[in-house]
Amino acid sequence: MISDESYSRLFDSITEAHQALRPGVAVTPLAHSPRLSAQSGAQLYLKCEHLQHTGSFKFRGASNKVRLLTAAQRRVGVITASSGNHGQGLALAAREAGVPVTVYACADASAFKLDAIRALGAEVITLDSDPLSVELHAAEQARRQGQLYVSPYNDTQVIAGQGTIGLELLEQLPDVDAVFVAVGGGGLISGIGTAIKRLRPGTEIIGCWPSNAPAMERCLAAGQIVDVAETDTLSDGTAGGVEPGSITFPLCQRVIDRRVLVSEAEIRAALQAAARHERWIIEGAAGVALAGALQLAAQYQGKRVAVIICGRNILLEKFLGAVQ
Repeated sequence: MISDESYSRLFDSITEAHQALRPGVAVTPLAHSPRLSAQSGAQLYLKCEHLQHTGSFKFRGASNKVRLLTAAQRRVGVITASSGNHGQGLALAAREAGVPVTVYACADASAFKLDAIRALGAEVITLDSDPLSVELHAAEQARRQGQLYVSPYNDTQVIAGQGTIGLELLEQLPDVDAVFVAVGGGGLISGIGTAIKRLRPGTEIIGCWPSNAPAMERCLAAGQIVDVAETDTLSDGTAGGVEPGSITFPLCQRVIDRRVLVSEAEIRAALQAAARHERWIIEGAAGVALAGALQLAAQYQGKRVAVIICGRNILLEKFLGAVQ
């Protein structure tokens, strides 16, 4: 488990980032959904991180990391691994700061996302490997080349940036009863959970996973980081294993109150609901969080429930195939 001192330091870093990242990082809306509320019986609020710069919450953590780079680190540049959203967020944040970026990605990652990373000025190197292996390779290349490796999730400065969502949410809905968050490597829910649990400990933090790709959920169930076999999922942004020794594992142990797995059919239904009721295109990972909230809605009747709509970066053809 993470120590109280480390936990407290992370919260302090989140509160510092909450002020320091403005105005470059947008304050995203919290939209009440009358139709989804009527459908579910809970009062559903949607935290619109799909409206963040680069179309994803990842810009927050990347911006915080770039903000805190040393002069030497800025000169030589940074390396990361990403299926898309983290790479885009880091590429934009680094471009604005004049920092070179190299992004390693899986060869089968979304071409739309990889092209978006290149358009923001980053170099992209693809590997015919799984996401966790790509992360480990990128970290090794950074070590060999004397550059900083920026993990998509296993970095307290990145987590602190993501945690600013939690502080924003409490400013927008101080009496929120539950928050549903899609989980991949755990950086998003670690940051949000740390912020909310320190200020409103009674709020439930619910981690949501696709049944096809439940890496962190299985690690939490096992009480340790383990290898987890995954299959294809619409939620490509949360796919992949958990890096050995990741700080997000003990943070997830501390902040997650409930865990929920959703099927691919439930993810598709959530994407359809967002399109039908809100006229939004959202990506699979955002659908996972909404699907989790809809699955458990009967247990939150009349309560104030927030769903983190974490991104919108999905191939149009993939989205249309899911919702038709």
